[in-house]
Order: sequence, then C-alpha cells, then structure tokens
Amino acid sequence: MSSIRSLSAIMALVLSTACREPPPRPIPGAERIVEGRRLFFEETFAGNGRTCGTCHPARNNLTIDPTFIATLPPDDPLFVGDTTPELGHRFENNTLIRGVGLILENLDGFVDLENVFTQRGVPHTLALRVSIASAQGPRTGWSGDGAPGDGSLRSFATGAVIQHFTKTVNRVPGVDFRLPTDAELDALEAFQLALGRQQELTLPLRLRSAVALRGQAIFNSGAEGKCSACHFNAGANGSPQIFGPGAGNLNFDTGVEDLPDQPADLLGEKNPPDDGLGVPGNRTFNTPGLVESADTGPFFHNNSVSTIEGAVAFYTGAAFTNSPAGKLLIGATGSAINLDGTQIVAVAAFLRVINALENIRQSMELLQARVDNVVVPTEDFAALLSRANDEISDAIMVLEGGGLHPDAGARLGEARRLTDEASRRRRPADLVRQAIAELEMARGFLIETP
Repeated sequence: MSSIRSLSAIMALVLSTACREPPPRPIPGAERIVEGRRLFFEETFAGNGRTCGTCHPARNNLTIDPTFIATLPPDDPLFVGDTTPELGHRFENNTLIRGVGLILENLDGFVDLENVFTQRGVPHTLALRVSIASAQGPRTGWSGDGAPGDGSLRSFATGAVIQHFTKTVNRVPGVDFRLPTDAELDALEAFQLALGRQQELTLPLRLRSAVALRGQAIFNSGAEGKCSACHFNAGANGSPQIFGPGAGNLNFDTGVEDLPDQPADLLGEKNPPDDGLGVPGNRTFNTPGLVESADTGPFFHNNSVSTIEGAVAFYTGAAFTNSPAGKLLIGATGSAINLDGTQIVAVAAFLRVINALENIRQSMELLQARVDNVVVPTEDFAALLSRANDEISDAIMVLEGGGLHPDAGARLGEARRLTDEASRRRRPADLVRQAIAELEMARGFLIETP
C-alpha cells in the first residue's frame, strides 16, 4: 500500500511539473526599464506613501479621472492630505481631486502656499519618446515647465517627489522625503520613454468608417480643421511644413483659461488662474498628442472639457478664436476654424478610431508576449492578461462612445471574453491565440491593411 501511495505522489509531482510553465524569458538589455517600472509603481522615496503610480496607474492609461478616482478606497495614498494634518489644507484640495480630477501644483514656488498654486489634471505618460522634444528643450507636464531645472524627464521625477511625496509642506530633503539617485532617475526615464507608441502615425490612414475618414480629411485640411498644423500626424509636434523641421512640441496660449463655467470654478473652491510656462508664466501650454486622447479625458490642463467632441468643439468657439493662438492661426490661414456639428463629430470619430487602433495594437502586443512567454519590460508579467483586457475595454469604450463600428465591437467583446477566460487557466496560450485572432478581425473592420 505504501508503494502505491509513493507512486501516486510521484505521478502527481510529474503531472504538476508538466503543467507548470517555465519562467518568462527576459529581454536582454532591458534591465534599466524593468527597474524603472519597479521604482515608478513601488518606490515611495521615504515620503508620505505615494508613488508615481498613485497618479499614473497602469490600469487607467497612466492618468486619473473622476470616474477612476471614485473607485479608490478612502485610504488610498492619493487622499493622503485627508489623513495627514502636517500637510495642511494647501497640499491638496480633495474636493477638486474627487470632483474634477485636479492635482495641486506649486509651479511658481513654495513661498506663498495659500495663494500661489495651480490645479491641473494629470497628463498620461504614454508615447513620451515622440512627444516631448522641442527646439527649446524638453516639454514635460502641461505647460512644458512641469519639471525644475532643465525640464527633462529626470528633472520631472525630482520635481514630482518634492511636490507630491512630501510628509509636510516644509519639503525638507532627507526629512520629508529622499531625493532619487542618479541611477534611479536614469531608470525612471528609461521606463517612461518605453511606454506606449515608439513612433508616430503616418497620415492619412485607410480608415473604413466614412465618418472617421471624413474627420481625418477635416483634421488634415489647412482650410477646415487645421488641426494638423499643431498636431502633425495626430501627434504632439508642430507641422514641419509650417513651423520648420525639428520644431517638435510647441507652446501656445489657446485661451483655455478664458473658458466660462469651468467645472473647478463651479465647485466654489479656490482656483487661481494658471499662468502656464515660466515664472511668472506667459499663459502658454504645450501640445499633447492626440492618438491616446479619446480614452484619457477629461481634456486640457484644467480638465475643463469632459468629452472628445467637446474638446474638438473648443477650437470653434470664442475662447480659442480670440486667443493669441487663434489670432495666429487666422493670420496664417485667413480664417478661424469654423466647423458645424457634423464636422465636429467627424473629427472626434477619427480620433476615437485611431485611439481604438492603438488600444488594439497594445493589447495584441501584451497577449503575444504572454503566448511567447516573454517579459515586456514595462509590464508586470503576471498582469499581462488583465492589462490586455484594460486596453480591449478602452477600445470598446471609445468606439461605443461615438456610435462607431459595432462590427469591430463584437469582435473586441469576444477577445475580452477569451482573455478573461484565459486568465483563469494554468496554460492559457490557446485561448490567448484565439483572442489575438479576434483582435485582428476587429482591426480589419477599422482600417484597410495592405
């Protein structure tokens, strides 16, 4: 009897070993990115408990918004100002965090915390490799001066620790936090530069939706939307034909601060005007990329507009038309941007479709890595399937929000179901391959492929 039990134990061990996948294979040379990811999501720098991931969570496109914030528990580090008396009432305004998704920034210094501050949304950190370079130096944050010193991503990380990680408003290094080391700054920079797209789109695309195709034409038209002047190829850089080769990311005063009835103001909280780039500021803000825009709202530096359609419509209104940027555009082209309702919807449809295409690209990359058992340096291997589902869900959301491509939506829904089922399997590769095939079909409904 004992020999039979021993044989059973051996067989169970053999079967268990056979069912266990080998450890994922790392990508040679990606160690710095992997370390940067650890620092970004886990390191508190001896501060108040926040990490970079507190405001840039991976599962929410590396940004936060009121809908996401509402899902967080009261003890989340985002709300540390509620539970830490030493931070006072000018570290954060949690009414504006919860209501509008705005974070307090002291970009003009910490001398007068009561009166000198701004409230800004949290920009995502996707596609930074192709969106922050300019002839004047790096453009980080909403105004291009979100970092102290040289404005680089390394400086941005240092500024974030001083601003957001401190235990008290005294902000004394070595007491309220520790500053990142040079090696940590290098790793954080490498990680952030590896996030999202690593190259620009090349427009025009052969889109299948008649509405999105028309929106792309309006977007690129120098007589209609004129969008590509500042968002060349729907990115964050100025058109080289207009601003010259190597212009890169540019700053403009677009009049967003002049919008009436801004949500932050309607809540009745103290909300000083944001003066933009410089100290004192010149009211200019740098240009964000648009490929990732439809699933990373609210929009503009102050979260003043909640929908992508509203963001497009802004450029047809008085605030933009009367702004320095609007007047510059009129002088260069002879007219303001004048789009009607259907044209606004068409441009937004174009932005929704290219966002969904990027979601599909990212989800397929994550799923293929799971099939190949390869580490994606910017991702936790154990979370690849859930992260792929995040991207698939975003694609469904942005298309449904514009009433676009129910054909693709059905395939995306099936891909999400398969990925979810695969996450409960010990050996999920076959289901993951099926999910990839569904995503391929969904993509084929959105765009013609060679």
